[in-house]
Amino acid sequence: MFAVIKTGGKQYRVAADDVIEIDKIAGETGEAIAFGEVLAVGGEETVLGTPTVAGASVKGEVVEQGRKPTVIAFKKRRRKNSRRKRGHRQEFTLVRITAILSDGKEQPKSAKAKVEAKAETKSAADDAGAAKPSGESEPAAAGAASSSEAEAAAPAEQASKARKPRAESKASGASAESGKNQASEDTSK
Repeated sequence: MFAVIKTGGKQYRVAADDVIEIDKIAGETGEAIAFGEVLAVGGEETVLGTPTVAGASVKGEVVEQGRKPTVIAFKKRRRKNSRRKRGHRQEFTLVRITAILSDGKEQPKSAKAKVEAKAETKSAADDAGAAKPSGESEPAAAGAASSSEAEAAAPAEQASKARKPRAESKASGASAESGKNQASEDTSK
């Protein structure tokens, strides 16, 4: 179910549990607010208002009052030594939509939503309560044991590998320098 509301000279398409950022309206954080200008209500049937839907309203809760980032308005008139820099921060209210009411009553869930909710709870119960056949559980347990052993051995191997290249790089660096010295000696002879 959705609704189209008008506030602050703008229109917003909202649904239950949506969080929207609107122009600042009065209200403290956590306070309940109502939007009376509902232009359309949709669900199984869409109702368009002329200009608003009679008796419909949208309930919400103030999540946050804040200010947007600074917008710089810089004006310059060339060759006149005239410049003006002015900043502006727009205030906003973050609102969580809690309910969409048409004719003062909350809309019931659609039949499809009820069927889907029942199917989800049934499948979750089947997944949690279903026992695996004995043939599948043994290889899975063996795989889990071997993977835990591999995980325990892996950090030790990584630590030893991490130490070896450092020692090798020092040794290889010394041998490389000696190789350069030998090459320079060969050319000088």
